[in-house]
Amino acid sequence: MAGRPIWYELMTPDPGAVAPFYNATLGWNVQGVDTTTPTGHPYWMIGRADGGHAGGMILLTEEMQMSGGRAAWIPYFDVDDVATAVEKARSLGAQVWLPPMKMGVGTMAMLGDPQGASFYVMDPIPPEGQPDAQSDVFQSKTPGHAWWNELETTDEPGATAFYTALFGWNADKTMPMGDKGDYRFVEAGGEQIGAINPWMADYMTVGWVPYFGVADIDAARAAAEASGGTIAHDVHQVPNGDFIFVAHDPAGATVGLVGPKGA
Repeated sequence: MAGRPIWYELMTPDPGAVAPFYNATLGWNVQGVDTTTPTGHPYWMIGRADGGHAGGMILLTEEMQMSGGRAAWIPYFDVDDVATAVEKARSLGAQVWLPPMKMGVGTMAMLGDPQGASFYVMDPIPPEGQPDAQSDVFQSKTPGHAWWNELETTDEPGATAFYTALFGWNADKTMPMGDKGDYRFVEAGGEQIGAINPWMADYMTVGWVPYFGVADIDAARAAAEASGGTIAHDVHQVPNGDFIFVAHDPAGATVGLVGPKGA
């Protein structure tokens, strides 16, 4: 489905240093490096407790950091044709960080939106023998999966115009935030996948922040601090009844955690 999140990638300078954080908070297993990207960078798969994959980790090299790269989560969005999506994004003001490239799992490209938030577009290839397989990394209300995708941006109207034109998202529903502007919900194919946030709090940087689901938000908060994370925005309830908090992992990447209060 066009515009739906189908993968998450953590750019980090030290996968081994952040692995305990994600294991403690989400039960993830950062699996040994067996692959490299087409650009030659080592890649680690992230295993969920249920046997599936939550995403992957790519090594953020010193060279990448010198070019402005930072530890961050980056989403992949589904498209039917990567080359067409890249040219459309470029016409809408995007930067092309990595041009279309073919891999064993599909064709992908890395883009930067007009405000500087990085994301990938991808036309995936289903696993052999599973022609109807669909990504399940985004699956709300299921611990270990992503439940929400929030874009932190300096220009909500501009970002909304860009992504709705690129992916065909519906962005008609909003939650007023007073003088901060409107928190704008986005839907892909009728499914609410996240929101565009008009307010840049002091702990935020421009970029996409995924919120991953947990079974007990208080236990996840305690685990985040105990495993080297820093709490950026403490536990609070959101309108749908869930509780969330935002943390920086030990390498500085921002991540959201969402779920219920424990018994």
